Amino acid sequence: MITIRLSRVGKKKQPSYRLIVSEKTKDPWGKYLENLGIYNPIANPSVIDFKTERIKYWLDKGAQASDTVWNLFVDQKIVTGEKRKKISISKKRKEKLEKKKQA
Repeated sequence: MITIRLSRVGKKKQPSYRLIVSEKTKDPWGKYLENLGIYNPIANPSVIDFKTERIKYWLDKGAQASDTVWNLFVDQKIVTGEKRKKISISKKRKEKLEKKKQA
């Protein structure tokens, strides 16, 4: 499966990211099919420079965006839809919360 995701670049404690298209099973720091832009959350305001035409092309071809990337696309109005939750709760934690609610 082809995925659109972020690949971290930059120095220690100064992250910036590349928006890349790659095979889901491949290493995000390895070879990728295409670079679709950059994202720098440290700058004030955040620097977001995406190639919107190419992003739409890859999404039409069936590429899946990671949750974080999807939320960035929704913020930039590249795609329409709702944001995706990034947090998942383990089974043990769910059981613990249910017991706490019952008590």
